[in-house]
Amino acid sequence: MWGKTNDLGLKPATAEPGTAYPPTERMATAAQPARVTAFIGKTTRLRGEIYSQEELYLDGDVEGSLEVRNLLTIGPNGKVKANVKAKELVVRGSIQGDVEASDRISIMNGASIVGDVKTAGIVIEDGAYFKGGIDILRPETAKKLEATPKPVQEVVAPPAARAAAQ
Repeated sequence: MWGKTNDLGLKPATAEPGTAYPPTERMATAAQPARVTAFIGKTTRLRGEIYSQEELYLDGDVEGSLEVRNLLTIGPNGKVKANVKAKELVVRGSIQGDVEASDRISIMNGASIVGDVKTAGIVIEDGAYFKGGIDILRPETAKKLEATPKPVQEVVAPPAARAAAQ
């Protein structure tokens, strides 16, 4: 029993003294490092700005703005009325607002998005609802090429040195 994981690859929860809910971590493997996932349950309602660098599974109601620097999953009970930004987005619930994902957006069967979408890749399953515009961004390789530093150019000599050289 000790050291084993469940079907999701999660370690058994062990609480530290003074903590009500320990973080959920996936087991590290050679192919995939350990990562932490934050959960927002289906009975939770949030208003305001939410920012996370962890993976986030949202199954409650959110109104405001939502930015996740990793994978964001909107569960089947999730209802979002916000502008959403994430690296990767999986939608099983509903979103009302503009959505931006740098890698990919997956709209699953039964999910809905009403708003404009910006992403490098999109998957819309049969049975999903989408109303809005889609702006396909360049792949990450093109962005990396644009971000590489340019070679240092020759240093221009001061005006006095140029005048002496002529």
